Amino acid sequence: MRGIVIAVLIGLVFFALSIWVFTPQHSLLIGLVAFMVALWTNEALPLGAVSLLPIMLFPLFGILDVNKVTSNYSNSIIFLFLGGFMLAIALEKINLHKYFSAKLLSFFPKTPRGIIYALAITSALLSGILSNTTVTLMLMPIALFLSDNIRLKVRFLLGMAYGSSIGGILTPIGTPPNLILLGFLEEHGLPVLAFGEWMYMMTPVVAAMLLIIPWLLALGVSNESVADVRNEVPQLNSEQRRLYWIIGVLATILVANTFMKQIAGFALDEKLVLLGFGLLMFVPRIGFLEWEDTRNVPYEIIFLFGAGFSIAAAFTNTGLAADIATKLAFISSIPLFWMFLVVALVVTFSTEVTSNTALTSIAIPIFYEFSKMMPQSEGILLLMVATVAASYAFMLPIATPPNAIVMSSRVIRIKEMAAIGFKLNLIGVTVLSVIAYTLWRLML
Repeated sequence: MRGIVIAVLIGLVFFALSIWVFTPQHSLLIGLVAFMVALWTNEALPLGAVSLLPIMLFPLFGILDVNKVTSNYSNSIIFLFLGGFMLAIALEKINLHKYFSAKLLSFFPKTPRGIIYALAITSALLSGILSNTTVTLMLMPIALFLSDNIRLKVRFLLGMAYGSSIGGILTPIGTPPNLILLGFLEEHGLPVLAFGEWMYMMTPVVAAMLLIIPWLLALGVSNESVADVRNEVPQLNSEQRRLYWIIGVLATILVANTFMKQIAGFALDEKLVLLGFGLLMFVPRIGFLEWEDTRNVPYEIIFLFGAGFSIAAAFTNTGLAADIATKLAFISSIPLFWMFLVVALVVTFSTEVTSNTALTSIAIPIFYEFSKMMPQSEGILLLMVATVAASYAFMLPIATPPNAIVMSSRVIRIKEMAAIGFKLNLIGVTVLSVIAYTLWRLML
């Protein structure tokens, strides 16, 4: 009960502070979001219960009507997660993750630090080609299996999730915010980076983050007993071999689909692909699941994303996003480096309370207004900083899909993710701003 009281007080404080600069409706929305973030953080209520609060609170306070709120809980992206979770449950049910984990570890030192780097680098590189959501779903059972030590499990899961977010920016197709930016640039007649140009500019950011973040996650655990880490390579049985080929077919389809979209302008809907392969797990003689196995699906994460989409819809529909753009007009008059830093900070910490995809859709139009008053190349860099910063939010599960997925393991506490993620947010903002100011200006 104490946690709920504290969350109410935090919500009231944010409402009282914001009422001086925003309308009453906008202040109410800010206070409600602060209240829910406090509950997510202090775990006074279950994650799923807090995630359902927008359905009650937004209509009650006149923010959105109930139909507009509830529609966000059936967003199509949720079915991508559902299909991925089914595959992940099948992977774990027949212990195929033991084989994958052994293969993964064979390329890195068999130490906790080496494994954290292995998970972060592997997930980052895969996320440059495949959806970072898909990569995290596939690698999570492996990260969970690698050790019985809870402290190591947490660091392995975070290394994998953060690696997926870090690597998602490597290519235009790695994460939805990248595509949102490129679509926006094209729609407004601005120069659009080619695939290779994008990778050329993002490589320094990804490389720097992959050097720093795993090293920080390994602090305090590097001397833990390596005996906790399983690294023997098991033999595949017939069931495991069948799922191995199914996953191989899925990976091939996803990779081909990615390049088909770039070359032919046509692609399959990845959400349908993942859901289809998830349902395939129930087909007799092909799949591995019974309906009872779906009890292991973390439905609280599905509710979490519904809450995130609801918050984003509320920001847009109430005009709070436009109001914020007006309040942040001072950004256009400060030196370029500090402009990058401020924008990255605003976007990174704003992303913590909503989907990074939804926030990018809100943030890019806001900062585009500022870019109109700048040289075109600097304006594009500003939008790129805002886009990348949306993927570099490491504090809360609602911020990015990888964060939410590893939270579904029920191994990591929100308080722990928030404490580690706050420091990493500041590091990500600094690395991004420095590279944008020193290197990107020369590259573009």
